[in-house]
Amino acid sequence: MASSIKIKKLKDLEKKITQACQSVIKSEISHSQLEIEFSYNNWLSVAKQLRDDFAMTQLIELCGVDYAMYKQSHWQTNEATSQGFSRGVFDFSDAEEEGIEELPEKRYCVVYHLLDMENNIRLRAKVFVPSSDYPCVASVVSVWQCANWYEREAFDLFGILFEGHPDLRRILTDYGFVGHPLRKNFPLQGQVEMIYDPKKKQVVYQPVSIENRINTPRVVR
Repeated sequence: MASSIKIKKLKDLEKKITQACQSVIKSEISHSQLEIEFSYNNWLSVAKQLRDDFAMTQLIELCGVDYAMYKQSHWQTNEATSQGFSRGVFDFSDAEEEGIEELPEKRYCVVYHLLDMENNIRLRAKVFVPSSDYPCVASVVSVWQCANWYEREAFDLFGILFEGHPDLRRILTDYGFVGHPLRKNFPLQGQVEMIYDPKKKQVVYQPVSIENRINTPRVVR
C-alpha cells in the first residue's frame, strides 16, 4: 500500500515537472525513484525551478559519468580476454579494428540526486553535456552550496567544466596531475610517477616506469 502511494506521488511529480520545464528530454520511474533527463542549455534556471517550485531543497550527490563503450563490454563471462579495452589498455583509435562502435555523441553526463525533505521524495536529474576534450555545463553552486566540492570532484576525475563555479580546481589528485582518472580512456597504470631525486633534493615527476600488470577480471554470478 505504501509503495503504491509513493509511486502515485512520483507520477504526479513527474507530470508537474514535465509540464512546467520545457527542457525535459525524457523521464521514467525506476526502483521507486523518479529520473528525468534535462537539456544542458538552460540547466541553471531549471535547477532553481526544481528547488523553488518543487521543494528539491537538498542536493545529496553530484557525480560525473563517462558513457564511452556503454553496453559494448569486451569481457567474456567464462574465459577472460587477453586484449581489448576491458584490459585497461584500450586505445579509442583502435575501436574500428576491435569491432566496437564509435564513441557515443552523449558521452559525458552529470547526475544530480535531489531530495524533497518534507515529503521524502527523491529525484535523479541527468544532464548530458556536449562531448569534447573539456565538456561544460552550468554550475549549480548558487542553487545548492554543497555542490562546490562535488563539482570540483567531477572536474578532477572526469574533466567536466562547470561554468560559473567560484573556485574550480582539482580536489583529489596531486598538483600538476595530468589527465582525468575516471575517463574510460585513462590508462589504469597512470601516466607519471612521483619519486624523490637525491641530487635535486626534491620530489619530481617522471614517466611511469612500472610494468603494466592488469589483473584477470572475474565474473561474480
